[in-house]
Amino acid sequence: MGQALGIKSCDFQAARNNEEHHTKAISSRRLIVRRGQPFTIILHFRAPIRTFLPALKKVALIAQTGEQPSKTDRTQVTFPISSLGDQKWWRAEVEERDAQSWTISVTPPADAVIGHYSLLLQVSSRKPRLLGQFTLLFNPWGREDAVFLENEAQRREYLLNQNGLIYLGTADCIQEESWDFGQFERDVIDLSLGLLSTDKQVEEWSQPVHVARVLGALLHALKEKSVLPTPLTQAAQEGAWLNKRRGSVPILRQWLTGRGRPVYEGQAWVLAAITCTVLRCLGIPARVVTTFASAQGTGGALLVDEYYNEEGLQIGEGRRGRIWIFQTSTECWMTQPALPQGYDGWQILHSSAPNGGEVLGSCDLVPVKAVKEGTLGLSPAVSDLFASVNASCVVWKCREDGTLELTDSNTKYVGNNISTKGVGSNRCEDITQNYKYPEGSLQEKQVLERVQTGRMKHEKDNGICPPSLEIADPLYLFLEAPSSLPLRGDAQLSVTLVNPSDQEKVVQLVIGVQAVYYNGVLAAELWREKLPLSLSANLVRRITTSLSFSYFERNPPENSFLRLTAVATHSESSLSCFAQEDIAIGRPHLAIEMPEKAEQYQPLMASVSIHNSLNAPMKDCVISILGRGLIHRERSYRLGSVRPGNAMCTQFQFTPTHVGLQRLTVEMDCNMFQNLTNYRSVTVVAPERSA
Repeated sequence: MGQALGIKSCDFQAARNNEEHHTKAISSRRLIVRRGQPFTIILHFRAPIRTFLPALKKVALIAQTGEQPSKTDRTQVTFPISSLGDQKWWRAEVEERDAQSWTISVTPPADAVIGHYSLLLQVSSRKPRLLGQFTLLFNPWGREDAVFLENEAQRREYLLNQNGLIYLGTADCIQEESWDFGQFERDVIDLSLGLLSTDKQVEEWSQPVHVARVLGALLHALKEKSVLPTPLTQAAQEGAWLNKRRGSVPILRQWLTGRGRPVYEGQAWVLAAITCTVLRCLGIPARVVTTFASAQGTGGALLVDEYYNEEGLQIGEGRRGRIWIFQTSTECWMTQPALPQGYDGWQILHSSAPNGGEVLGSCDLVPVKAVKEGTLGLSPAVSDLFASVNASCVVWKCREDGTLELTDSNTKYVGNNISTKGVGSNRCEDITQNYKYPEGSLQEKQVLERVQTGRMKHEKDNGICPPSLEIADPLYLFLEAPSSLPLRGDAQLSVTLVNPSDQEKVVQLVIGVQAVYYNGVLAAELWREKLPLSLSANLVRRITTSLSFSYFERNPPENSFLRLTAVATHSESSLSCFAQEDIAIGRPHLAIEMPEKAEQYQPLMASVSIHNSLNAPMKDCVISILGRGLIHRERSYRLGSVRPGNAMCTQFQFTPTHVGLQRLTVEMDCNMFQNLTNYRSVTVVAPERSA
């Protein structure tokens, strides 16, 4: 019947519509639009419209999505082309007309199901004619949409920006990692909706809460899955490639297609970054957040145990969780209509082990405000997240006979420097105040008391405060250490002992260093030193010593940290004082020099240099450069060796192809380290037109 109607073609005006819907970066050929916002199509007829006027009085559009479109679950809708359409439903009206064409404005409702759609034309009772396909996404620009974000700068950062920064390191030495989210790479939208299609409740895809939970659960399950395990014979050759951590898209492709090398999964930020990519792609504002000193695996308990031997070295696993040096998570922005009022805004994706094999239900969405206020009854996951930023650490000394002794420890402060990339800049923004009240404040005390009261009603073990020590003969210990130790270098540390009593004390001081991964798992014992001391009455004694890589029994593993501990034991009371610092390993600086502004299609020069501050040569140096809109494909260059004390400088030329703020990322690998990265931003402007 479509032929009898005489439709010549339907122009979806993808370039124009996508520009207006902020999706042009994905494609200018495929129609990709956002719900609650109109888009236009042009129907071209084969003959003058007056020929079809009787038929056109009964014309309608059909939009359908999913494997089995249904009117019942709103995955198939029929709506008239009329200016009298329902403002809260799918509607269409003719905006312009001439002798042989109609320009039709189509507006999906702000709560429509997202996904790939087919658009059909229905005339009277005749068979519908397919006009084409389009993709519908969430709309942070739409005031009626559940993901509406009022601030334009935040929309550009949390939805449109593909150049990310993820914060690693320690609370005292925060290190930034350049990350390519790549949410507008051509195939990411299909990969993301393909992943979502595992969930058969397509009618629920109108709810961003449901979509975010499903995606969080599925991506967590894929992370846990071993993708194409590497045969042992290939491990050595491919080892250098397993650590690459440049962006989300290659890993997402690999997880979903099973092609390529296995995913290197020993990095906390990979899952958070990929989840952020998929959410942004589908129109949900999202960001990666890093919490330094995060209590994990506590089961909601507010006490974490750590055990140390008499040599001052950490041993075993605590009964009540572990403190991670840093932990990354994904926040997304949306309303929470199923919760009491006041919990809209930033939500934390909290994945857990599937319950009874049910993957899709293994991710919760927790309001950040619920964590700050300690509203544990809102969701089971609130308890875990509250503990992660509020727990206290109890340090035990394990004697040779296996008995445990509580130490006099300066309680670790968890939930430090909660950080994310600043809006519209490359600065680090501290958002700790979103998660907790200031330490020692009245509000913090009130929240902790409320949490303790709530736990007392449900649990026998309701303590939230570490056990206190009755000290008749006190001894105090303070540890000062650098926030980072140069790779293959040394630094100064000091231990201050205070004997406030009127009697001399004989003290055994043990200082030790271990290598620890970001998740608190011990990697290796590196060094320890014992110092027998006599402290005179009312004495403050400061002991300064050097900490050097040359002392270590072995090199710390890649991506690990140094855990420095000091334990002082008074021989009379056998009471131990304890202090600990986590130290980042500082690597040489990779310097990049390039102009801040460049012209599209004109060659651009960048200079990269590195000074070898190590005490050994850097051999087998390989530098890689990459940047969307700047370099078509990643380029790698072998540059030989750099002797100690020497510098290496090299220049690269490339031609920017995309206008706007672009990022050049440079990475260096050598025998001493991998993944030494830095970046520079450049604003690419369109060439001036000659008069």
